Amino acid sequence: MLQKTWLSLLALALVTAWLPDRVWGQKVCLPLPRLLTTLPMGGQAGTEVEITVTTENVTEPQQLHFSHPGITSAAKLDADGQPEPNRYVVSIAADCPPGLYECRVFSRLGISSSRVFSVDRFPEFMPTSPNTSLETAMELPLDSICNAVMTARAVDHYRFRAEAGQRCLIHCSSRSIDSKLDAVLIVADQQGRDLVVERRGGAIDFVAPEDGEYVIKVHELTFKGGAGYFYRLALRSLAADESVPQFASTRDVNAFSWPPVGLAETAAVAEVEPNDSAGESQSISLPCDIAGSFAKAADVDCYEFTAAAGDEWWIEVASERLGRPTNASLIVQHVDRQGAEERLTDVLEMSEIASPIKPSSNAYAYDGPPYNGGSADLLGKLQIVEDGLHRLQISDLFGGTREDPRNVYRLVIRKAAPDFALVAWGLHMELRNGDRNALSKPIAIRRGGTIALEVIALRRDGFTGEIELSIDDLPDGVTAQGLKIGTGQNRGIVLVTAHQDAPHTVGFANFRGRADVAGQAVARPVQMAAMAWPVVDAWGEIPSPRLESDVPVSVADDEFAPITITADGQSVWEVASDQQITIPLTHQLRAEFSGSIISMRTFGHGFEANPRFDLSLTENRSSVTLDMAKLKPPVGDHVIAFYGPGVVKYQYAPDQAPQDTAEIVISEPITIRVQPAESK
Repeated sequence: MLQKTWLSLLALALVTAWLPDRVWGQKVCLPLPRLLTTLPMGGQAGTEVEITVTTENVTEPQQLHFSHPGITSAAKLDADGQPEPNRYVVSIAADCPPGLYECRVFSRLGISSSRVFSVDRFPEFMPTSPNTSLETAMELPLDSICNAVMTARAVDHYRFRAEAGQRCLIHCSSRSIDSKLDAVLIVADQQGRDLVVERRGGAIDFVAPEDGEYVIKVHELTFKGGAGYFYRLALRSLAADESVPQFASTRDVNAFSWPPVGLAETAAVAEVEPNDSAGESQSISLPCDIAGSFAKAADVDCYEFTAAAGDEWWIEVASERLGRPTNASLIVQHVDRQGAEERLTDVLEMSEIASPIKPSSNAYAYDGPPYNGGSADLLGKLQIVEDGLHRLQISDLFGGTREDPRNVYRLVIRKAAPDFALVAWGLHMELRNGDRNALSKPIAIRRGGTIALEVIALRRDGFTGEIELSIDDLPDGVTAQGLKIGTGQNRGIVLVTAHQDAPHTVGFANFRGRADVAGQAVARPVQMAAMAWPVVDAWGEIPSPRLESDVPVSVADDEFAPITITADGQSVWEVASDQQITIPLTHQLRAEFSGSIISMRTFGHGFEANPRFDLSLTENRSSVTLDMAKLKPPVGDHVIAFYGPGVVKYQYAPDQAPQDTAEIVISEPITIRVQPAESK
């Protein structure tokens, strides 16, 4: 029986659509290349490392691409000089900075999704035999890193030697490098008796109580394992007074809005303890930039400042966006002191930055995207209504019982500095019965196809202006048109089209949003977000989206889009603001579809209210009528596109039977020039 997946048509591009009950939970888009694992997951600067990759929907791989020019690769050759499948030799330049970089594979279908590749300055190792018992523990030298994969229902063991009083930092990177592993880290004595246990992963700052051998144990919180449960275990020596270093980590999607442009790398003021009560409040003056920490259980930090009635300030707090598992809460009160008594009046209470658009309520694109641009951090306006002393209290709603000095925050109070931050991802469908798929969508376009990128804006300090979206530095044969984010709106669409004769290629694009802010032309980067793993059943696995550091765009080698929809006759369509316009559409069908029509909707600010219309799947022409008098778009040029769900019989390889596959089809962008109505 054919596997069912649905296809949705966005005028001039392909995206994914909804599935009926009979195909519930199955694939919902045409195959896209994905890189799943690399082993090892990194290497030492100035060395070569042989890595093995696993992939999905990757055939005829050609090369690995890295997001730093100091990391290059070549196929691993066998004794006969032929490439070994899925094996590469990666060269890391000596001057490549330590950190995390994107790694992707380029193949017949184009560029794949990314996997993190780590670069560090210490020697790196891998287990050469099982080390799941105390007797088989692997010897790990100080100041080294081990790359490993967790075995299900097992505990990995490592041995190291330390002298009495010697300080050692044991750090396990897992979730921070795209792994599915929730690591439990243990330091034990030579007999395997636990000395220190860290169940939240991360690091153990260990001082050896005596000369001797010690054991590190690593296991998954629920003892899961397999190829996706990889980790990098670092064992480092630290001086007694040396601070614990910051370890590189991927960034959650909500971190796209931090930091504000122009913010100093380090805060001008540091929190001074004790400041846990009104009588211990730390005195500050506005504006201010403070570095603090929810270090103690139930920590409440108090700050006092004076302000005048009518003043407006904007308060922003970052903690979750710094990668910490926190939920900041803040209250500002006016303080009226009468002798020993205080009369407190609430002025402002803040909690959480709302997502700019409604995210999925179930994390898998049922009633919104499976990405959340909101945050447990804070951003809002403080309106001073009365002269005098004010007290600000900040706390972590999750910090009632835990002690963790790593849970830092940054508190900024400033005059209004209107601005915006942008993030984008491959468009996901809103599905009638639930999709349950949360898939990375690399910009790997089939010839003649268009894909849609959903862009959202977080507006800062009252900025409401229009934002123009664009992608520059695209590879040959690829064009992009942005549907602007309208005044006061938070969502826009960018359409990326690969022409029918586009070469098989990959390039790295420059994705920007531009706006007029307080009379100044401002450009801000659009950060891309993607799923760390393809999740085909989000009821059984929680998706893990993250930000990426670059914007690769590619064209498939020998595949075309199942259908290409273009406006017939001209590039710009002119219409008066009180008139209708009928646009003829041409369909170039290259595959068989299920059903005879697709119900289409309209993209484009000011045009979303256009009624749905049917697009024929049996004819090569159709048309759509737009009524300006009803839609009321502003005078000027508008880029629009049409989309809707459908099912196509997709054949992945000549020797395979076609499968019914769901996909969103998008037409090529259409420019509508709305002119003033003629006077009567």
